[in-house]
Amino acid sequence: MSSEIEAASRHALAQAGRERLVWTPWFLIGAVFVLAILMRQVVPLNTDVSWLLVVGERMLDGQQLYRDIVEINPPMAAFAYLPGVALGRALHVDPRHIIDAQLLLLAAASLFATSRIILLSPLSRAQVNWALFSIWAAAVVTILPMHVFGQREHIATLTFLPALAVYALRSNRDPVPAWAVIIAGVGVGITLAFKPFFTFPAVLCILAGVIRSHDWRLVFAPENFIAGAIVLVVSTGTYLLYPEYFTLTYPLVRDTYLSWSMSPSVIFLNTATLLLVVALAFVAVTMHRGRLDGLLLAAIVASVGFAISFYLQRRGWSYHSYPMVALAMLAMGYAVMSKAAAGAPLRLSRPATTIILTASFVLGLQWFNTQVHIGPVLEAVARLKPHPRLLVLSGEAAIGHPLVRDIGGVWVSRQENLWLREFVRLTRERTSVDAPTDARLNEYLALERSWLIEDFKKLPPDLVLVDNLRDGWGDWVRADAELLLLLRPYRLVGSVEGIDILERTE
Repeated sequence: MSSEIEAASRHALAQAGRERLVWTPWFLIGAVFVLAILMRQVVPLNTDVSWLLVVGERMLDGQQLYRDIVEINPPMAAFAYLPGVALGRALHVDPRHIIDAQLLLLAAASLFATSRIILLSPLSRAQVNWALFSIWAAAVVTILPMHVFGQREHIATLTFLPALAVYALRSNRDPVPAWAVIIAGVGVGITLAFKPFFTFPAVLCILAGVIRSHDWRLVFAPENFIAGAIVLVVSTGTYLLYPEYFTLTYPLVRDTYLSWSMSPSVIFLNTATLLLVVALAFVAVTMHRGRLDGLLLAAIVASVGFAISFYLQRRGWSYHSYPMVALAMLAMGYAVMSKAAAGAPLRLSRPATTIILTASFVLGLQWFNTQVHIGPVLEAVARLKPHPRLLVLSGEAAIGHPLVRDIGGVWVSRQENLWLREFVRLTRERTSVDAPTDARLNEYLALERSWLIEDFKKLPPDLVLVDNLRDGWGDWVRADAELLLLLRPYRLVGSVEGIDILERTE
């Protein structure tokens, strides 16, 4: 009798242990998302996201994009945040919190869809420790972004992930159900609608699948047509609904923003490149002579494709590199956890593997947490006037955003910052400008000045910040009689880190 009781007890304990093992990964994934939520309360709102929330609010107020609002990016940049802004207005909640919640929900949905699709492959089900990899993937898409959380590149990465699983199934010659095709096609279409540069990872993944499966018909897979149809609809809609983007905004962008490049050292010799090289070397060493499976191949190829897009944008800015770094990190985790699940010996010891993964993740956190230092401007401005109308005379967007949202203010300018003057300066410094181009650049400067004066008169700001640290904006104002006249009712109340703070006295 006692032996039967002992056997039953052992069975009950074993069952309880198995249940704990089942629930532990879900608990840890939940902990990752909780940490991501807490980080949103600590890490400042991204500069560009803050501005695009202003754009969305103005669009809901009836202002016309590219007429009343001067935005450098195609309409997809504004429309990505518009639903969150509308929901925040309906709920009387700051839209930044709605956007954070939407991004975390999108991350959860993207990871869930990606895992469901790839687990359709019998080989993948048996080869990877999905519990550990899911925890790692959750950290990569929610915690790693840091200050670039919510940027278009972050969104584009999340919408692209399910397609990686479909590309993997295609390369394995596994069947792909219709629901997976639709999710992948729509996701890639949304990704490509943000930037044409994102075509590279999609094309490379398709070509890699063709080579691996020896089936050229993958080029004509239905998800590719769905993605192409979405891009066509978005492009046509932009042409019909926002013709000013092509007649006004794009020429400005082409002749200023796109005409110059950062130095090669800034573009190529940075943390993003280091992380990509480390990831590729790590995967090569970890897999040794093992054959790359479909998902790992797709992740590596997509990371290289996003790296190409990063380098072609010629800026070296951290947020441009998030997709390439995120997919490189996912490839590193997948390589380790697939070998561990298969029981194959690792060429690197477990301590060495843990150190490399941890160090890479920490380095990525630092890279994506880079911010422009503007000093204690927020504290100096917040105590002057509640909910002020704010104007910033600078080519640095980070001075006004998210400052204006943090103080509950109203943004006066139709631009995120006076980017035309900044980009014209860089164009003249870094390129050879002939006489016709120089005349055209002067026309752009005059246009931006007229916008500034018109906005100033239409909605006189309560506070004006003048950036004397970067490119002499104070001297620029003092050399313009009309701007000096507009600033006559203002008094200097202080200067913080080279930024003069002017308050309206009337």
